[in-house]
Parts: sequence; structure tokens; C-alpha cells
Amino acid sequence: MRIQAVRFSESGPPAEVLRTEEVDLPAPGPGEVRVRMLKAPVNPSDLMFVRGNYAIPPHLPATPGFEGVGVVDAIGPGLLPRLLSGRRVAVLGSLTGTWATHTIVSARQVVPVSGRLSDEQAAMFFVNPATAWLLTRVVLNVRPGETLVQSAAASSVGRMVIRLGQRFGFHTVNIVRRQDQAETLRVLGADRVVVSEGPGLSAQLRSLLPQGVLKAIDPVGGEIASELASSLGERGELVLFGTLSDAPLAISPRALMTPGAVIRGFWLSQWMRGQSLLNKLRIVRSVARLVGDGTLATVPGPQFSIAQIREAVIAAEQTNRPGKVLLDFGNPPA
Repeated sequence: MRIQAVRFSESGPPAEVLRTEEVDLPAPGPGEVRVRMLKAPVNPSDLMFVRGNYAIPPHLPATPGFEGVGVVDAIGPGLLPRLLSGRRVAVLGSLTGTWATHTIVSARQVVPVSGRLSDEQAAMFFVNPATAWLLTRVVLNVRPGETLVQSAAASSVGRMVIRLGQRFGFHTVNIVRRQDQAETLRVLGADRVVVSEGPGLSAQLRSLLPQGVLKAIDPVGGEIASELASSLGERGELVLFGTLSDAPLAISPRALMTPGAVIRGFWLSQWMRGQSLLNKLRIVRSVARLVGDGTLATVPGPQFSIAQIREAVIAAEQTNRPGKVLLDFGNPPA
């Protein structure tokens, strides 16, 4: 049997290198499941992967897609795959890419999702909502009254963090690059907004937080992250969870030595891989409740069939798009 999958044979601009092709239906191995995909989002990390700028290099030819939702339609040997047979599951870290009608996934990288979640919200469950939840409530455990500083605050994760702060009583200092983004976040209810492209950011943060930054998250890297690191106060923590700038940090060791500060990394797929199924289910329940009440909901945008992949990635890279672009594997080509 043949299935359809989005593929690329060389790294480059997604609209130029991606193609929809027919490939053999994959079979799951031990500890694996096969998922018949329903929907998958087009995330910035997916497009970085296609360009060859992601932490994991593609083994060409490759199929993109790190998350999505589907139904387990075949299982490999093992107890966990048997428990998942026939279930609708959220997928994180597919072995063969989620931009295909069927994908192979380690059984430890899928989680059953409640019927109360729509396919759209379940497809977008992990990369943004779970990241925002885990960074603020688990990794940094930001407590009521504390202040969290975040860069790229106008992103989907950034807006979720602002809403989590409102929900759980912590304050946010939100770094954006443009004034129009600042106004949008103020309307959303952001406590403080700093407009900066990097230079002088440390001084701006010190004026707002004389004791220094105690908890911060950054998906950018480069100069923004370097300035954040230089702003850390006593026992301050900076968590890096992205490389949008693709540039290294440049800081003095004294920025960490003097205050006893810490910089550490967070990679959602790796973090989830180390959790037990029971702990994953707890996380899913917590995040699902917050998706359901709107705190961690993602606005779905236009949806495209797999044959419309070029149009989908072009739409995903528009800065004024109305919501998250999705691939719908049940729709025939327009």
C-alpha cells in the first residue's frame, strides 16, 4: 500500500524544496505504533528543520512535522503499544515525520487525548501549550508574586505565558522587537513590555528589576539571550528553549560567577521522553484543562490538504496570519 507524505531531498526554503510524494506504508517495530494522522500544525521549528537550521539535522530525504493528532491504527510488539491501539493520540517527536497520512512513533512519544479536545487543539497540544506550562509551572516553578522575564513575548508561547501569569498570579516582563507588538501585549494584559532588538537590553532590565532577573526564558539565543544572561541577579536562572537567531551566546563568565546564576537548556521532546506514562498523563490532564478554558488555547488558522503544502508553508510564514496553519489529512485537494 502507498501513502502520501511531504518530503524534501535537500535543505532550503520550504516553499521551494517541499513536495508531496507517494511512499510505502510504514510498519511499526517493537515499542512503536503507527498513527493515521488527522491534523498537524506548521510550526517554526518544522520550517527550521526543512532549512537545515534545527538542532537535529535531517536525514534526507525526510518528512517534516514534530507534532500532530491521529489514531493509532497499527502496533508493534510490546505492552505499551497494545494499550494505545485504536486510541486518538497527540504525537510528539515522530520517527518518520507527522506531515504524512501515516507516521511511525515510539509508543512513549504519544499520549491519548480527551474527546473534549477538538482535533485542532489536540494537534497543537505539545509544542506550544506544553512548553509554556512546563517552563513556568515545572522547570522554573514560578510562584505567585514572582516575576518571569521572557523574550519573543509576542509568539504563541509568549502569549500563553502571559495568560498563565494572570491565571497563577506571577508577573511577566515581556521583551518584543516592535512597538506594535508591545501594544498588542498590553491589550492582552501583559504586566510590563520592553521593546528591544538586543543592544542595551541588560540596562533596561536592570532599571526595571534592580535586584536583577531571577527567572527568565528565551527561545531566541544570540544577543537577546546574552543580554538576558548578563542581567541575572543572585541565583538567577535563564532557561533556553530555542535558537531562532541561530547565533551563539557571548557573555562574561563573571555574569554567572558573581551572582551564582545558572543557564540551562530545555528541549520538550527530550524532556517528555524521560517521563513515565503516568507523569505524561498528568501533564496532559493539566494542559488539557487550560486549553479547554482558553488559557493555553491556540487560535487555529487556515487549513490545507497535504497536496497544498507549498501554499501552507507560505501562509505559515506570513507575520499577519490569523492563527496557526494546519495540515488536514482528511481534506481532498482543492
